[in-house]
Amino acid sequence: MKKTILSLAAVLAVGAGSAQAADLATKVYTKAPPVVAFDPWDVAFGAGIMSDYVFRGITQSNHNPSATAYFEPRYNVTKDLQLYVGTSWESISFPNRAAAEVDIYGGIRPTFGAFAFDFGVFGYLYPGGTCYYGAAADAAGNPLSAQCAANALLNGNVMKKDASFYEGYAKVMWTVNDMFAFGANEYYSPNFLNTGAWGNYASVTGKFTAPGTVFGASGVGMYISGEYGHQWFGTSDSFYGVPASPTGIKYKDYNTWNIGVGFTYKVFTLDLRYSDTDLSKANCNAFTSDYTATANGSFSAINPTGVGSKWCGSTFIAKLSADVTLMSNIK
Repeated sequence: MKKTILSLAAVLAVGAGSAQAADLATKVYTKAPPVVAFDPWDVAFGAGIMSDYVFRGITQSNHNPSATAYFEPRYNVTKDLQLYVGTSWESISFPNRAAAEVDIYGGIRPTFGAFAFDFGVFGYLYPGGTCYYGAAADAAGNPLSAQCAANALLNGNVMKKDASFYEGYAKVMWTVNDMFAFGANEYYSPNFLNTGAWGNYASVTGKFTAPGTVFGASGVGMYISGEYGHQWFGTSDSFYGVPASPTGIKYKDYNTWNIGVGFTYKVFTLDLRYSDTDLSKANCNAFTSDYTATANGSFSAINPTGVGSKWCGSTFIAKLSADVTLMSNIK
């Protein structure tokens, strides 16, 4: 999953003032104005390591360290319109023991003055998974594969072999000035985590970038940023059904938030962040199928086993990353 969430680089256009009609007769041009070269191609890439990979408030790495890397070719149609594709990788710890998260995405980024938009599709792939169910049929009586029947998690949770899914997204970032920026994001998937349930996520963000004089001539920058979001869900398919709802469970909607401070130096960023949700341990377990969850009296309508998960609770994340764009960092 995509994880704790990547940052958007907006290209702002600066308009050149036109000459007044009364000035035209008096101006004498001895040579043509210089032509500014415009290279439409660019590539962004980077890597990082984090103490916990958190995606929308929920750990994807069992609260353990995770490594990440990405590669994103870009084509600038104009200075205010960019096309892009990309891929990223994250190390994870899923109940189905998938090898890694592999993301493939692409879209378009138009800019209008201080407003930078981003529209695209994000695919989350989880290769190498194994089905865990421990029974020959699901709660609705539908037969399962031999692999699903043969494998079982010790706490009774179940998970499909493949959790891959895709989302469409729309984002906007309003850069007020050099210090303040605000954003809004919307994501939708018809089959979130391949559970059969649709998922819709919306959030607002804010960022304060400290003036360059704060750390003098050291070259160190600082920012404070945060996000508040809400995740809606539909109803799963029968694989995740329970005796009271054999054809599927309605996952609990939840709120999530994070706030943190970051320090930048050249291509490096150190981000220190607090993240949390309002999901109970019971409903967190029903959604995540946490293989480390234990029986602790965490009951709910969609979690009748009493097994509770800590994957959706408060956590601190430290991330060190390096990000490079060829046009700005190498030339």
